[in-house]
Amino acid sequence: MIMNYLIYLNYIIYVIISFSTLYIFVFAVAGLFNFRQKKPKDDLQRKFAILIPGYKEDSVVVEVAKEALKQDYPKHLFDIIIIADGFHQQTIEKLSVLDLILIEVELEFSTKSRALNAALRSLDKKYDIAIILDADNLMEKDFLKKVNTSFAAGNKVVQGHRVAKNMDTSYAILDAASEEINNHIFRKGHRVLGLSSALIGSAMAFDYEYFYNMMKKVEVVGGFDKEIEILTLEKKIKIEYLPNAFVYDEKVPNAKVFSTQRRRWLSAQIHFFGKSFIPATRDLFLKGNFDLFNKAIQFILIPRILLLGILFLSSIFSLFFATTIITIQWLLLLTLCILTFIISTPLYMYNMKTVVALLKIPSGFYHMFISLLKIKGANKKFINTKHTYNAFQKKSKKKVN
Repeated sequence: MIMNYLIYLNYIIYVIISFSTLYIFVFAVAGLFNFRQKKPKDDLQRKFAILIPGYKEDSVVVEVAKEALKQDYPKHLFDIIIIADGFHQQTIEKLSVLDLILIEVELEFSTKSRALNAALRSLDKKYDIAIILDADNLMEKDFLKKVNTSFAAGNKVVQGHRVAKNMDTSYAILDAASEEINNHIFRKGHRVLGLSSALIGSAMAFDYEYFYNMMKKVEVVGGFDKEIEILTLEKKIKIEYLPNAFVYDEKVPNAKVFSTQRRRWLSAQIHFFGKSFIPATRDLFLKGNFDLFNKAIQFILIPRILLLGILFLSSIFSLFFATTIITIQWLLLLTLCILTFIISTPLYMYNMKTVVALLKIPSGFYHMFISLLKIKGANKKFINTKHTYNAFQKKSKKKVN
């Protein structure tokens, strides 16, 4: 009797894990192909508001602002807008002499959405496009040009290609690989199959009027990108992805930051699953909104490093305690998961440093598991990821393919 219950439990777990594995595998295969972007309908040069909110980001924001001013785009058609929350006076003075708009905010409770809303209320200029960056992000010189071309094709919401600017530690390499796998599966792979790209929190572009009005509804602590993604998909607005429009982003340097960041992400994922799944299911049947339903489905997917760890442990366990058929099933699923990661990782990351970084995967699995145990309340308070000027200096000049 007990053995029967264990067999039933095995199949329940297997079905749940199979769904997560097959989902990412299908979109990983799709990501091997190219998708056709809409052609521009005009040659107008639109005006950009480049919004850079930062919370105590004194170590990076000045250099980031200087780099942002170097865009290969007419100077009168873009404004760099630094939203300073908790900056030192010395940093404020350095920013004040630059050709940018500096908005100081004093928030009782700091969040990205509150900082952005405060800035939007204070701006009195008319813009066509809002760009959202993190305080450590560096745009490639032609980023605005490529975004402008995409909006000329009729897009209202666009996600750029965010890549690592530092890969100086094993955890930074793992973080960089994770982001590129996300880009391949949840952005490029989705667009190949006609679905919206996922947003990522920065390197995003919006029709300015749409963004201004939408942000009035946004009040979240964690999962800022998920909130605006849901609001966008509810309106059946397609989210475009620009694989050749690069923004460089700092990757986590160590296990502590990795764990803190993943804890925040896991909390947001669980929160938005509870918030969106039933409404998304209703919209699927009543309005045919598959894009929104697909996003709600993503919230129940097992995070990839946890998925890999569970599959590995289950396969080892089944070798000793399960039947041959059950063992083969787990090993096949593990193989499929590994294959997904292989085909989703860009060629430039296939080197010895990445091989060495892979040795940190068991540690990453452990910290993800610990993050699950500490997840309670993580979505109710602001958890900031600190950045460093050192990572700015080490920005990779390698062309990303």
